[in-house]
Amino acid sequence: MRAYIQKSDLEGEIKCPPGKSETHREIFLSALTDGKVSHIKNPLLGRDTIATIDACRKFGATITIDSENNLTITGKANLDGRNRFIDASNSGTTIRIATARAALGEGETELTGDSSLRTRPMMPLLNALRDLGAQCSSAGNGVPPIKVRGMVSGGEVFIDGSVSSQFISALLIFGALMEKGLTLTVLGNLVSYHYVEGTIDAMRRHGVEVRTIVPFKKYRVPNQKYSAVDHEVAGDWSSAALVIAMAALVGREVSIVDNISKSPQGDRAILGYAQQLGIRIKSDGYRISIESPKYLNGGRFDLNATPDLLPAIALFALKSPEPIYLTNVAHARKKETDRIKVICQEFSKIGIDVEEKADGMRLQWNGELYPADFDSHDDHRLFMAFSIAGMYIGNCSVSHPESVDVSYPGFVEEMKRLHAKIEVR
Repeated sequence: MRAYIQKSDLEGEIKCPPGKSETHREIFLSALTDGKVSHIKNPLLGRDTIATIDACRKFGATITIDSENNLTITGKANLDGRNRFIDASNSGTTIRIATARAALGEGETELTGDSSLRTRPMMPLLNALRDLGAQCSSAGNGVPPIKVRGMVSGGEVFIDGSVSSQFISALLIFGALMEKGLTLTVLGNLVSYHYVEGTIDAMRRHGVEVRTIVPFKKYRVPNQKYSAVDHEVAGDWSSAALVIAMAALVGREVSIVDNISKSPQGDRAILGYAQQLGIRIKSDGYRISIESPKYLNGGRFDLNATPDLLPAIALFALKSPEPIYLTNVAHARKKETDRIKVICQEFSKIGIDVEEKADGMRLQWNGELYPADFDSHDDHRLFMAFSIAGMYIGNCSVSHPESVDVSYPGFVEEMKRLHAKIEVR
C-alpha cells in the first residue's frame, strides 16, 4: 500500500498520542510486582507496546485491556523454569528489556522479531549479561534471534553506552531484582540519556531507588521490590515534534491539546529548537499554538540526546533558505532503518541540497521543491515525516502507511480530520 498526498492546508485541534516509551516502561515495571495489581490509564496500544504486553504475559504477568483501552496488570516477579519464545515484532525496546528479564530465569528464552529488528545490535547487552553469569547466544553477529538463560545474581558490570540507551535501561530495571543488586558503569558517551532518566523516574514511581554515583556514567541499584501503581501516560513529545513540524509547514491554524507540556521527556527540546528556527509557540495550559513565518532560520542541532527528533527537524529544511545541520546522531542509523541515509536519499528527490555525514547531515532548500514517491522503509516516523512533506509539496506518495501502528495508529485519520488530502490504497 501507499499513501497518495496532495498539497494541503490543515486547521483544527489535535491531541498527541500517548508516549510509547512511557507505556513500555509502565508495562514492564508493573509486570515485575510480586502479585500486586497496577492500573495504567491512557497507554499507547500500538504494534510495539502490544509486543511488550505479549512478552510480559510470556514471563507470567496477567494483563487485561478494558473497553477504554486501559490496562490492568498483575505482576509476577519470579520466573519458573519453562522455556519461552518471544516475538518482539519491530520493537527494540521490547527485545532489549525482555532480554535482560530472561536472564533472571532458569529456563531458556528465545527472542526474535521482524526483518528490521533482526538487524539491530544486541551485543553490548549480551556481553554484559554474560559477565553477570547468563548464557547468551546470537544466531547472527550479535543480532536477533538470540537465546538467553539465567540466572544472574548481580554484582558489577560495564557496558558501552554509545550504541543504545535501552541497554542501560534494561540492566537498571532488572538490577533491582538481582540478589546482589547491580553496580553499572557506562563506558564511552551515553547516547539518548533522557531515556535513561525516564527509566529511573519510572522505577522510582514503582518504589525502586537508583543511586546515581556519577550522572550518566555510574549507577548502583540495590536489591528491592517493585510496587504497584495507578498511572496515566502522558502525551508523546516525539509525536508532538512531528505535529509541530506539520503545523509549521501546512498548518493554517493548528493547535495541540496540552496533555504533554509537564511531561519530563527529552524530546520536549523540540520547543527550543523550533523557536530557534523562528517558529512561535505559545501555551495557555490548555493548548499549544504554533505560528510559523514564511521562511525559517537555519541552525545547527546536536541530536545526540534526542535522536527521535531527527525526522521532524529535517522537515524544517523545506522552508529554510539557510542550511540546517543535524549532528552527533550516528545512533540514528541503528533505528528501525538507517534514518540518516534514508532521509538524505529521499530529500534529494524533492530538490533539497543534501550532504550526508557519518553522524548526521546538512540540508538546505534552494527555492524549488519537486513531487516525489517517497520510500519510508517501513519506518513509522519516516512515513509521518514524508507524508507531511507531501502535504507541503503536493502530488507525492509514501510507502508503508501501515507502519504508523507502531507509535501513532490514528495518524492518517487525524490528518484527514484536519483536512489533509491523503488517501491510502
